[in-house]
Amino acid sequence: MKLAFVSSLTMTVLITGCSVPTAPSAVTPLDGIFTHPVGRSSATSIPNGNNVSLGIVYNHNTQTNRTYLQDYQANAGTGFGQSLLVQSIHDAYVATSKPNLAVDWVEASLKRQFGSVTVYPDMQSLKAAKPDVLAIVDSRSQLITSRSSDVEANVSAGFYDKNLNYLGTAQGHDAKALSPVWADYKRSEDIVADIHEQQNVQVRALQKFDQSLNNLLTKTTNNVSMVDKATEAQPY
Repeated sequence: MKLAFVSSLTMTVLITGCSVPTAPSAVTPLDGIFTHPVGRSSATSIPNGNNVSLGIVYNHNTQTNRTYLQDYQANAGTGFGQSLLVQSIHDAYVATSKPNLAVDWVEASLKRQFGSVTVYPDMQSLKAAKPDVLAIVDSRSQLITSRSSDVEANVSAGFYDKNLNYLGTAQGHDAKALSPVWADYKRSEDIVADIHEQQNVQVRALQKFDQSLNNLLTKTTNNVSMVDKATEAQPY
């Protein structure tokens, strides 16, 4: 009876996982952002510090990703067999799919580097405000579903001068292939541990973003507009 009960709980994870949305398809980071080709800046460094204003726009991927994570949270533990789902498993799904984790982290990181940081709803508003530096933030996540336990997170910020010339990109990426959370042999404690690992992947990507950002802003070379190969994000 005990083994059958554990198996039923595991099957519930599989069934409920079916209702969790899959990650949306990504578009190019600048899709819908610029209406004309963008040139490279001749600057030898990216302006930053207490006297520099930064304007941010969240691109299509970032906005879609936030909606995806909101849906992921809302659907965690729903569907057939919901009453059998272990509460700790439901709580783990919710805790590891925070819709604003990436944007809040990136904004906090940028505020440590620039005098003022303002988020604008679109490029038209951003260009009208004329900050010293512009940043386009791209954020994408791929979390656990009933069909895949491959977890991935990408975050980047592309910087441009006030004339919309490209300055450089800071970015972070992390990924991990987990064993299927719905496997019959797994205890609920193991399932919870695996689900929490998807938040660790997101945090590691953001930590790598911070390192890339620091490296980018301390460059004093004419290659400032070139992305570091060591931090270049892998495509989905």
